Amino acid sequence: MSAAIIFGILLALMLTGMPISISLGLTVLTFLFTMTQVPLESIALKLFTGIEKFEIMAIPFFIIAGNFLTHGGVARRMINFATSLVGHWYGGLALSGVVACALFAAVSGSSPATVVAIGSILLPGMLKAGFPKSFGAGVITTSGALGILIPPSIVMVMYSVATNTSVGALFMAGVIPGAVLASMLGLLTWYRAKKFDYPRQPKASWKERFRTFRESSWGLMLIIVVMGGIYTGIFTPTEAAAMSAVYSCFVAVFIYKDMRLKDVPKVLLNSANMSAMLLYIITNAVMFSFILANENIPQDLTNWLLDKGLGPIAFLLAVNVLLLMTGNFMEPSSIMLIFAPILFPVAIRLGIDPIHFGVMMTVNMEIGMCHPPVGLNLYVASGITKMGITELTIAVWPWLLAMIVFLIMVTYWPPLSIWLPKLLGMM
Repeated sequence: MSAAIIFGILLALMLTGMPISISLGLTVLTFLFTMTQVPLESIALKLFTGIEKFEIMAIPFFIIAGNFLTHGGVARRMINFATSLVGHWYGGLALSGVVACALFAAVSGSSPATVVAIGSILLPGMLKAGFPKSFGAGVITTSGALGILIPPSIVMVMYSVATNTSVGALFMAGVIPGAVLASMLGLLTWYRAKKFDYPRQPKASWKERFRTFRESSWGLMLIIVVMGGIYTGIFTPTEAAAMSAVYSCFVAVFIYKDMRLKDVPKVLLNSANMSAMLLYIITNAVMFSFILANENIPQDLTNWLLDKGLGPIAFLLAVNVLLLMTGNFMEPSSIMLIFAPILFPVAIRLGIDPIHFGVMMTVNMEIGMCHPPVGLNLYVASGITKMGITELTIAVWPWLLAMIVFLIMVTYWPPLSIWLPKLLGMM
């Protein structure tokens, strides 16, 4: 009964168009004041202890790093390098977009940032080369979603905060699935480009490839700094985030010199605004989780599902359907913070690996970012291409189908996500 009331209040508030963070907070306060005897002091304490986790510090640092990389010329150099590698294949510029998105995802941690950084540079070039606008928009919108699967990933940090799972193991678990999804999107792009005979670039010489690699190497080095540092144990994921923020600022201002020193405060202010928004969502989600735990809702749900004889296969299918549905009207951070604490205990009782479950949830978030009505990547791509959301939805459909096939692979073949962290001794 408590669960029905809590989720009923939350849904009613969200249907009014209220931001999810405020809906969560008002749901908690309404339930607290009218239906429980929980002392307000304990709520205040939970507010502070809930966001006192060391891992949360990684979020603003990764946002800062992503903003410096987006504005600091790193994306342009990555696109040039990717084009020199695959530009001579069918749909060369579109393929280079997939490769560039995968490379930028490995340094930024954010999907919308990846779409902005790669799309704003590559899409005008694709139009000039003779590609249809819908084809370019479909490729970049879906490939940009790699930003939250290929580590570092802000959404994976959210999962870690919600479930107390190792961020380092999650990051390593995203490497192979990220590479597989990038390959699937690239293969589909090549097939459609060949089918419709889209333009190809002249084949780059090895000298040209080496030159573009050298120019982009400072940005690519960040992958080694973050992932190498975490794997070797030199620093934790949070410390790696701090390192990436300092490094990306240094590269953008002093090495590439695409950003002036006086532009740094503006980037920091934008990052602070984005971080504050996410931390506000986290704070309210922590309170929401506290109320759920206080009412024993996750435990009751676990027992109910197990009593119904729901096995791992049926449970994972139900989770995918639920998350794909919620992806229609909520953004990834909110979904992860609300649903991970509820679904996680059930997954553990059914013997599902927590790292595998985290990667599966992240892939669901990726798909949610690419379909209406709340897909963030669609809105970002719409701003770049000046296309309507309906037009963009039709454009992304083939790649979205490939992502759903990939989701089924990740869901029912756990070694895809847990093989690497196990090999590295992180599980």
